[in-house]
Amino acid sequence: MKYPCEKCESEIPEKVHDYSKKNFGKVLCRDCQEDSLPKSEKKKEEALGLSERDSRFTEGMIKGRIAETLVEELFLSLDYNVFRYGMENTVPGIMNLLRGVRGDVATNIRRMPDFVVQKDKEVFFVEVKFRASEEFTFKDLPKDYPFENAYFILVSKKHIKCITYEELKAGKEISPTSKNYLGSRKEFELDKKVIIDFCNFAIKFFKDV
Repeated sequence: MKYPCEKCESEIPEKVHDYSKKNFGKVLCRDCQEDSLPKSEKKKEEALGLSERDSRFTEGMIKGRIAETLVEELFLSLDYNVFRYGMENTVPGIMNLLRGVRGDVATNIRRMPDFVVQKDKEVFFVEVKFRASEEFTFKDLPKDYPFENAYFILVSKKHIKCITYEELKAGKEISPTSKNYLGSRKEFELDKKVIIDFCNFAIKFFKDV
């Protein structure tokens, strides 16, 4: 999913959006974040090479990709067909072409789910998230999210949970105490033992997060 920078209106990835909201209180691209820093902090970051901010951003991107790979391999191991659906995967460079472009079509392209998973006659939109906090609510979605039939799979340090858009809209959420485990979704009919194996992978990869 992509979001417009509040200052220059360039399109930014979700992880940049989340970082900016947390650290600046508004949605800014990386360049505009840099412009918002005090001069003293800019000089300090330049002197140190890779800044702590850039390091955290890169780390977040890596965590997200690991989570996506875990979920992709999980479904593949259970004989699902898995297709990377995001337009940046199918049409490289399209996000640059859409920079500054507004409209429903452009917005929907930016918000495309990560995967389409298919088995037999069933097909699902899947969006993968990593959250160390193991929390995900309707407020975490962009306004007017268009894929109302999407499933959100949340990877944390200990669990892999799943919730639908409709459930989020109805007020349900993923939390450390919620029981909405991926293995409990009747739609997928997944082998719980396999999911436990992949949860152990998550523990291994994210234990120090």
